This record gives sequence, C-alpha cells and structure tokens, in this order.
Amino acid sequence: MDLSNPATQANLEAAFGGESMANRKYLFFADVAKQLGNAELARLFRDTANQETEHAFAHFRLLHPELVVNAPERLDEAGKQAILARCLELAIEGETYEYTTMYPEFAAQARADRDGAATAEFEEQIAESKDHAGIFRTAARNFGLLEPIEQHHAERYGVALLALQGQGVAGEAAEPVAGKWICKVCSMIYDPAVGDLDSGIAAGTPFEAIPDSWVCPICGTRKANFIPYREPELLAA
Repeated sequence: MDLSNPATQANLEAAFGGESMANRKYLFFADVAKQLGNAELARLFRDTANQETEHAFAHFRLLHPELVVNAPERLDEAGKQAILARCLELAIEGETYEYTTMYPEFAAQARADRDGAATAEFEEQIAESKDHAGIFRTAARNFGLLEPIEQHHAERYGVALLALQGQGVAGEAAEPVAGKWICKVCSMIYDPAVGDLDSGIAAGTPFEAIPDSWVCPICGTRKANFIPYREPELLAA
C-alpha cells in the first residue's frame, strides 16, 4: 500500500489505535463478566477481543510492511536480525515517547484540570467536584509514576537491541540502585526521594520503613512483591 498520502497513513494509525483499544476494553469487560458469573458473556467479549486483535494486526502490517514475515525459513540470520532490531527500535521509540512526552504532558494537564475546571465544579456542586478532584489527583499521580516505568522499559529494550547486535548479553547491574525498589508485577519503581504521598508515605521514607500493609499504587500488589531495583545493563558475552 502507498503510504505517501499522509491522510491514509493517519487513518491507518487511528484505525490501529481504535482496534487495539477495543481489544483491551473487551478483555476488561470479559473479566468483569467472569467475576459476575456470566461465563457466556465473558466468552463473547474474549472472542470479539481476539477478532479486534486480528483487525489491529492487519492495519499494523500495512503501516509496517518491513515487519511482515511470510516465509521465515527463507530469511538468513541477517534478515532475521534486521526485523527483530526494527521491532525493538519501534518499542524503544514508543516507550521513550511515553516517558518523555506523553505522560509528562498528561500529568501537567491533569494538574491544570484539577486546579481549574475541577475547582469551578467544586463551587457548583461540592460532592461531584470532590470526586473529580480525586480522579484528577489520581491521574496526575499515576502518570507521574508511569514515567520512570516507561523509561525502564525503554532502557531494557535498548540493552536488548545491543545484545541482539552481538555487543554483549542483556542483564542487570550487579549492585542495586541505592534506595530504589521495583514492583515485580508492574515495574513501578519506589523512589524514597519521592515517597507515596497519596498513601501517606512522606518523601524521604526508605522502603524498609514503609508499613507491610502498603500496596503498590499502580497495580495494588503487596509490598513483599518489590525487589531492589537494578538498572538494565549490557554484560560481557
């Protein structure tokens, strides 16, 4: 397909985003239906989610024909490496955009909305505005927490790309970063310099001093599921 027309490319990107979002949304609905004991509806949502995945893949293949593998057995090692490297490059690009641009802008907007629109709403209807302010605070906090996660993902992809190119072995630093702990479930990184104010953990609180009842502010898992954070590192082969 000729993607020289910017409108066509923009439409394909929008279609890919829409189908991808539908997939995750329907899987969420399937989980809700399962929890509520409606197995038939859960199955319907999962089946539809799978179909949306195929739709998204079709759009993505048109956007990135260089990643389409029709006959893998015909590819030499250099060809395989090139495709895998391209996948990692796109992954790094996406994760870097998220932690350098997307989430910082979302966080700033959430704070602005909380201080402006939500405050005006508060004056009109106290209860509703309290809910809005709480939602905006949570959004700003979550966007802020996700920035270092996406940076961590991008750095891991970067190390993986170097390893794929034969420059070493993907691994982690021998020594953990002082004070930082990472969630094994969602990769949320606890930084004592920041703390977790919404959970009552003041800045400057070492991880060891956090109550055992504390849970990850992103995924809700237990404190016991955090381990010392080690930065991704390229190791000697």
